[in-house]
Amino acid sequence: MRDLVAVLAKHGNLDRFGLCLLHDHFPIAADEVLVETNDPQARTLHAHVEKADGTGHSKASQWRFVPHADLGADATAEGALYRVIQLCTPLDLCPKRAHEHGVG
Repeated sequence: MRDLVAVLAKHGNLDRFGLCLLHDHFPIAADEVLVETNDPQARTLHAHVEKADGTGHSKASQWRFVPHADLGADATAEGALYRVIQLCTPLDLCPKRAHEHGVG
């Protein structure tokens, strides 16, 4: 944990990123993505599956690292190290940096 905190602090992202347990409640195909929306008045969060190439949501909010053994020959290509598994949109109040909320 100390190493992760040090990297986040080095890049000024302690208020932007955290750590969560990745787990699956249901399978999501390689061409699908989980989409996060919310209702700020009801203070509820909603998630549903959409086709990755057909979603209107654009901001990645969760990523899953790809094990090195699964990367094959091009293990350093951008995007090969992780898979976006959840998207949101800033219009749905997707989490923003503190300065985007007018804080700090």
